[in-house]
Amino acid sequence: MAVIKIQFSLRIYPEVYAKLKVIAKKDTRSVSNLIDSLIMRKIDDFEAKNGEIKLTYEDIYSQ
Repeated sequence: MAVIKIQFSLRIYPEVYAKLKVIAKKDTRSVSNLIDSLIMRKIDDFEAKNGEIKLTYEDIYSQ
């Protein structure tokens, strides 16, 4: 089964992107994968402190 992911634009400073590239290369992963893992870590931290974020089908699939 294919993994469904949403693609979107992200505007960041060139220096931040350059630093992300260095970290990603050191971790043998893409910048996209690194950003995804950082976002997931932030969500996990938030939910650990505040409880699970409950989502509906519409929250997930409405654009």
